[in-house]
Formats: sequence, structure tokens, C-alpha cells
Amino acid sequence: MSDLNLDDFASLVERPDAGVQRDSEERRQRLVPPAGSLGRLEELGDWLAAAQGRCPARPLERVKVLLVAGDHGVARLGVSARPAGSTAAMVRAVLDGSAAVNVMARQFGARVRVLDLSVDADEGAFPPAVTRHHVRRGSGRIDVEDALTPREAEQAFRAGMAVADEEADSGTDLVLLGDLSVGGTTVAGVLTAALCGTDASVVTGRGSGIDDLAWMRKCAAIRDALRRARPVLGDQLQLLAAVGGADFAATTGFLLQAAVRRLPVVLDGVVSSACALVAQRVAFRAPDWWLAGQSTGEPAQAKALDRLALDPLLDHGVRLGEATGALLALPMLRAAAALAAELPERPEEPETPETPEGPGSPGASEAPGEPAEDAGPAEASPH
Repeated sequence: MSDLNLDDFASLVERPDAGVQRDSEERRQRLVPPAGSLGRLEELGDWLAAAQGRCPARPLERVKVLLVAGDHGVARLGVSARPAGSTAAMVRAVLDGSAAVNVMARQFGARVRVLDLSVDADEGAFPPAVTRHHVRRGSGRIDVEDALTPREAEQAFRAGMAVADEEADSGTDLVLLGDLSVGGTTVAGVLTAALCGTDASVVTGRGSGIDDLAWMRKCAAIRDALRRARPVLGDQLQLLAAVGGADFAATTGFLLQAAVRRLPVVLDGVVSSACALVAQRVAFRAPDWWLAGQSTGEPAQAKALDRLALDPLLDHGVRLGEATGALLALPMLRAAAALAAELPERPEEPETPETPEGPGSPGASEAPGEPAEDAGPAEASPH
């Protein structure tokens, strides 16, 4: 019998410090730049202050890119521009430091961490630090079978929780959350459609750049998986086992435990957004700890972010994955923290002493029709 009770998260997750956020907002009104002139950077500074529990927000010095990797059986249907089972090559590129995420992370001063939850690769293919939380090779084809067993779903979920604790304990102050997967956008489409109550066609996008024929195959796979998802919507862990995957379960567990540990997270693309949607069902306050880094143009991501009430910081059409979109938002967050901490407040204007307005003082008003008190006798008018 499992002792994992997802209902506990609803009480464990608290909102960021509202009092600190008010302090930050009030302080912002006293800064030299006119309020509102820095646009969304002001809002981000307030959010960071509330998440950190201090005003003004401190600089972001220990930023971590977290990439959760897994293969998906549904990729065998030809729903991706990448071949099924090719996630291992993506992981190797990141570990070699030659992937786009590595280039950007070096540019923006962030460290990269990769977790293999369900990559279809031989044992020993990756370092132990990467495979420590490995659950299985690939996942079931969600249009016809469960992705995971209930035990595997719980194992992956707990792995995500453990990683959140590790990052919080190590002093990480912001996580940029991404994925490495083939077929992941199809799985994300299923979860988003199921939780938002929409049809397959509404959430089916081009993913890695598929043609019309592959799009039709993807839409059909999402439609068939939706039939399997709807009966288990009331149990999020069972939903992740039925139509998710070990990487999705781990990401969901990470998001929830990160919110418990007051660790802010920037979501990257459609996969992390779909997991956030599942996590929201578990703990309704959790989205207050997340930002959406960018819009990928995937309809499932737009649907999920709308339900989460998260407005993407950027919209540059970056759909590579690998947390590249979240990384693009990092300079904005760093700028927001620096501006909040370093901009001077306006000097207080000296108070002008009030001039007494009594009788006889300059500018004192006189009642109409009455002579001033110091006036002499009125002269007689000449005859």
C-alpha cells in the first residue's frame, strides 16, 4: 500500500509572501523611474521578492537548468520529426556540452543538470549522476496501453520530489525546467486536452516540425489516448501512469515539491506546461511559484498556460525544447532583480513652511467693503 497522498500538497503548498510583495510594490513607487515605466520588469521584481521572502529581491546567482529526459512509445507511430528512441543522442549532446542549451547556459551563467527517467538506452550509457533516478526504458504506447505501471508512476513522481529537495537544499534560487524527449508533445497534448476538456484537434501542434501526414497521425494518437485518459481524470497519479510517462511523472513531482520548498521555477515549453497543469489539479496554489518563459506556438501549451493563468514572458517562436525558451527569459529576471535592488529612491522634497495668513500679513485677505485696520480717517471728498 502506497503512503504517497497527493492531497497533502494542497495544504503544504503556500503562496509566496504577500506582505513582502506589498512592500516591494510600495518601494517601487518611491524609485526614481516613474512607476510603470519599466513595464513587466517591475512585476517580475515584485514576484521574485515575494518568492524569496525579502525586499528588495536579491540577485539570481545560483540558477539551474533541469532537463528531464524520457522516450515515449507513441513516437513509434511517426508523430515526431525525430526518429523514435533518439532521445539518447540528445542526452549525449547535452552531456558533451554541444547542445543549444549548453551554449545558452554558458552565455547566461546557468548550470545544466540532466535526469534520465526513461531514456531507451543501454545500461551504462550515461554517468550514474544522470541515471540515478532511472525508472524504465521508454514507455508504453499510450493510444493502446498504459505508459507506466502504478508503481513506476509513483517511483518517478518521488524521484522528482527528491530532486526538488536536492536543489532547494543546495541553494539553487531559480530552476529553468525543460525536457529531452521524442513524442513528448503528443503526450503533453493528451494531458492538456484531458484536463481542459477539449478535443484532440484543438491541442495538436507541429511539435518538432512535422508535415501534414504526421500531424494527422499525431491527432489520431491523441484522440485514442484521450479515450483512455478520461476515465482516470480524478486520480492524477493514475492519469500519469495511463497516458503520461516517467519523465512527466517526475516533472510533476518536482513542480509540486519545489512549490512546497518555495523554489521558483520557469517553465519552458509544452511538456513542462502540461505537467504544471497536472500539478495544479493537485495543489491550486502551486502556479504562484511558476513563470512561463516563452510561447512556443504549440496550441497545447497556449491552452495549458491559459488555464494556469500564466502569461509567457517572451514570444520568439522557439520550439526546440531543452529549456532554451526558459533560458531566454533569464536575462529579464536578472535585470528585474538588479533594478529592484539597485535603483535609488527619489529624495524626499523639503516641506515648504506655511506662511501665516493672519491680519496684517502679506497676502492676507480683507473683507470686502471694510477698511484695513491700519488705515487712517477717510479724507473728505472735495466739493
